[in-house]
Amino acid sequence: MAEPRPASPDQAALLSALVQRGLLIETGVPGIYGRGGPFEEVREAVAALVTRASAPEAPEQLRFPPVMPRHDLETVGYLKSFPHLAGSIFSFAGSESDAAEQYERASRHEDWSEFQSMTDLVLTPAACYPVYPAVAARGPLARGGITVDAGGSYVFRHEPSGDPARLQMFHQREMVRIGEPDAVHSWRDAWRERALELLGSIGLEVALDVATDPFFGRSGRMLAASQREQQLKFEVLSQIAGPEPTALASFNYHQEHFSSAYGIQLADGAEAHTACLGFGLERITIALFRTHGLDLRSWPGEVRERLGVG
Repeated sequence: MAEPRPASPDQAALLSALVQRGLLIETGVPGIYGRGGPFEEVREAVAALVTRASAPEAPEQLRFPPVMPRHDLETVGYLKSFPHLAGSIFSFAGSESDAAEQYERASRHEDWSEFQSMTDLVLTPAACYPVYPAVAARGPLARGGITVDAGGSYVFRHEPSGDPARLQMFHQREMVRIGEPDAVHSWRDAWRERALELLGSIGLEVALDVATDPFFGRSGRMLAASQREQQLKFEVLSQIAGPEPTALASFNYHQEHFSSAYGIQLADGAEAHTACLGFGLERITIALFRTHGLDLRSWPGEVRERLGVG
């Protein structure tokens, strides 16, 4: 079992304040929290702000549950790059005596994993992942490609932490662009600037920086170096509870990675390029409460008006 990443004093203090105020509700597992009414009001308002910003593109809306076929996670090589973050779903498929023994062990909070078998499902690690096989199944794209609004579903990453801004289960508000390389690259760059303006308009101090994904192992360090060198990933950062700034949004240019895995083709038969952007809704919500105060009614009027809250 992974040990939780320790919290800094500021992170621990912020978590305590959020819990005492009823904005987050502890469950006993680091990174898994319930949410109070004001917290959810703000989170949903941030999601709606992104929806309004994307409206001129008229994206196609696709929605998926927070689970996906295990086959798809295997197809894109997730377990090579991020084995430490994956969440697999197991289920019981034994005899009555096995069930009785499982219950006895569980009632004593002992290990009962031997009675569980892997299912065909895994927890979705990014809201864009189910989009690619769904689009691939349609056949070659029309000229100009497609823009998809993948919604703000729950996603899972196994990284327990005492930092309230680093959750294991959280909402990722995601958009996906699939098409010709120049169009996809331009879309990603346009959204970088749009995100800075969007988050700045609700009173957050943000900055853009080149970033890398948390690849695993020695080969992962090489992948991260290549990703940074090619500037394939950017993040919008804000200081929440330190010591380092926290990513509120990220922008990934995948080149042909997902198209190669699923056979997504352009109208001329060439492989499509893909890019995605994701807003971490809980992180943005926590940043807003950190910046403007824990009482939603005391926030600046222009911020409440922009979000339509309070």
